[in-house]
Amino acid sequence: MAASAAMREPTYFLLVTLLDGPLHGHGIIKRAEEISGGRVRLAAGTLYAALDRLAREGLVEAVHEETVNGRVRRYYALTVSGGAAVRAEADRMAQAASLVVSRPAARTVRPATRPAVRPA
Repeated sequence: MAASAAMREPTYFLLVTLLDGPLHGHGIIKRAEEISGGRVRLAAGTLYAALDRLAREGLVEAVHEETVNGRVRRYYALTVSGGAAVRAEADRMAQAASLVVSRPAARTVRPATRPAVRPA
């Protein structure tokens, strides 16, 4: 992922879920929804496609598998590059937000109104 390119919101929240340690797919889905205030709801197919892409990019890696009720549960973790990427994105967003937050509140200006045109 290019350092200057903005990260898509689902990708950002997916990576943020892994900052505290490895999680399995369902855990990532639930945690992303929780920390995004419900804005990010990852479907399973979308999640696993994103995890595959992020693994190819070297940002996450599968670190552990276990079988629960006959199903394989794979845990994913951030790589060093993944941690750096999510922190760089947070810095980029903070810098962008500071352009607005650091300014005094703007006065609300109403658009000029035109006098009503009366038919002749």
